Amino acid sequence: MNYTAIKDIDSLETWVKQALKIKKNPLKNKKLGKNKTLVMLFFNSSLRTRLSTQKAAINLGMNVMVMNFGSEGWTLEYEDGAIMNQGASEHIKEAAAVVSQYADIIAIRAFAGLVDKEKDNAETVMAGFLKHATVPIVNMESCTGHPLQSLADAITMEEHKTKHKPKVVLTWAPHPRALPQAVPNSFVEMMQKQEEMDFVITHPEGYELNPEITKDSKIEYDQNKAFENADFIYAKNWSNYKQYGQITNSDPNWTVTAEKMALTNNAKFMHCLPVRRNVIVTDEVIDSENSIVIQQANNRTYAAQLVLQKILKNSSASLEKSKSKAKKDK
Repeated sequence: MNYTAIKDIDSLETWVKQALKIKKNPLKNKKLGKNKTLVMLFFNSSLRTRLSTQKAAINLGMNVMVMNFGSEGWTLEYEDGAIMNQGASEHIKEAAAVVSQYADIIAIRAFAGLVDKEKDNAETVMAGFLKHATVPIVNMESCTGHPLQSLADAITMEEHKTKHKPKVVLTWAPHPRALPQAVPNSFVEMMQKQEEMDFVITHPEGYELNPEITKDSKIEYDQNKAFENADFIYAKNWSNYKQYGQITNSDPNWTVTAEKMALTNNAKFMHCLPVRRNVIVTDEVIDSENSIVIQQANNRTYAAQLVLQKILKNSSASLEKSKSKAKKDK
């Protein structure tokens, strides 16, 4: 069992309930991960993802090894048949196989380069480990998705919703740097599994996400109209997908302000963090009682713990099945 995308969730409603159950007693399965090791490979920086995933593993009794691959590991080659006479020192075939010998689960964080759309969509790093590793893989944010974050978002909304079929708005906001589409992509995919919520995406024209991901999700180019009667506002920047990786709009009028939040149904404000204050959202909004960004960050632990728990139980069940078969074969 791997967890690399929202599609790996068979029933979001069930997973959210299970995560909330874990949250009530996070140390209940402390023995499940005994003598098991999680290896976390970071090709990019992290705060919440690293600490929450590590905390989740510790709650399950796992050993944890962390490697900042970008600064500590050899440069990897991913192309089959490559003549390695340039910069790369090691092929993914050997690297993935070796790491697999040290790990029971490998968790990977590797961002989009935002230069070559085709390369980013191919998920070179994640795909390489999925192909050549011999243990389960967990996505701690890849070029095109952040399924741990979106699972935490689903948990958070379940805790804070106050009515049946709440309205959820994903809003683009300006940012001084070009950012990937990973978080909004997974949020959209997660919301498409939410039958009991109304969902709207709002952004400037020309800032559409990958249409293969948004599909028939409602898009509203008027941010004020989108905010009307909303119960949750999720703010996130992403760079242009059509003019790939570029910043083609920096309009400060898309910043989430108290005036815009006043259009909502006393909506909760959400953001995955880190957030640029007074660029993405004003201090007044993020510091308000309706801001649940810290609760979101807390739920990252229980999202990761649920995923690791499911993988450990699945691996244990597979091992028992193999032992049983071997016994019968004798």
